[in-house]
Amino acid sequence: MKLSEFKFDLPENLLAQHPAKNRDESRLMVLHRDSGKIEHRTFKDILEYFTDGDVFVVNDTKVFPARLYGNKEKTGAQIEVFLLRELNKEIHLWDVLVDPARKIRVGNKLYFGESDMVAEVIDNTTSRGRTIKFLFDGSDEEFYKALHDLGETPIPKEFITRETEAADKERYQTIYAKNTGAVAAPSAGLHFTREVMKRLEIKGVDVVPVTLHVGLGTFRTVDVEDLTKHKMDSENFVVPADSATVVNRALDAKKRVCAIGTTSMRAMESSVSANSRLKPTEGWTDKFIFPPYDFKIANALLTNFHTPESTLMMMASAFAGHELLIEAYQTAIKEKYKFFSYGDAMLIL
Repeated sequence: MKLSEFKFDLPENLLAQHPAKNRDESRLMVLHRDSGKIEHRTFKDILEYFTDGDVFVVNDTKVFPARLYGNKEKTGAQIEVFLLRELNKEIHLWDVLVDPARKIRVGNKLYFGESDMVAEVIDNTTSRGRTIKFLFDGSDEEFYKALHDLGETPIPKEFITRETEAADKERYQTIYAKNTGAVAAPSAGLHFTREVMKRLEIKGVDVVPVTLHVGLGTFRTVDVEDLTKHKMDSENFVVPADSATVVNRALDAKKRVCAIGTTSMRAMESSVSANSRLKPTEGWTDKFIFPPYDFKIANALLTNFHTPESTLMMMASAFAGHELLIEAYQTAIKEKYKFFSYGDAMLIL
């Protein structure tokens, strides 16, 4: 398929700037692939579509406060430093993005707030990318606490244009977040509350984790018309053995296995055995899923409404069927559903 087939006009006022007042009261569009039927529900109604023995596969990655503001030595110019990934724990070496990048060269030092945190630029990696080394005297625990105190919740400012608020620290995080390593939230999971999770448990629906540490590549624009030429950024993921066992048991029993978000789906589709079952894995994936694609594990997908020409929309299209997804998106715009990380949800069955 071509990039242009994923283009649509998204009114700016439909890009959610804040989450719903209560997580489970966002809207839920339910898309039935077999009949093409579209239903309009509330998120907490999701329980009606699942029963004893079905499985939800959630991504338990935890977002860390990746956006820091430092000052350049001598000039004092403010520089935004966005932490991407830790390269070397012993010497506190990190891959980062800096803004404005033109001011930051190898050898420059950055000072952070009133703290003792200083970073030196070691290498240029891309036009905005740098490798920096934090110069910090103290234990690992003190270092990560200092980063956490200095950092700001990394809500994606290209689409959420307001300032970061204190509430984002809690709301831009799933309630089951556990393994720190993401710079963006797995947004389909943001709708779950403890009450919904408890009701799933009572119904006999298993909820099992995988971990995929979402990188900024999730928002990277596709700039080639021929989708086969697009390269995804690699992301670290883990499929635990216990989760694989539960998923495979459900598949054998012809039950529903619902991927909670495109990141859970990517992790599972990156870990398929020869007999089309989920296998335990730990590693990196740069898997790019776009139509046509034969999904091996999940037979249901919960996802948010995505921005035009995004790789997330492409995966949803591959799962729903392109024509049905486009119809659903046109309906969502007409019905004023909210899009993106803090927006409403879509359940594809």
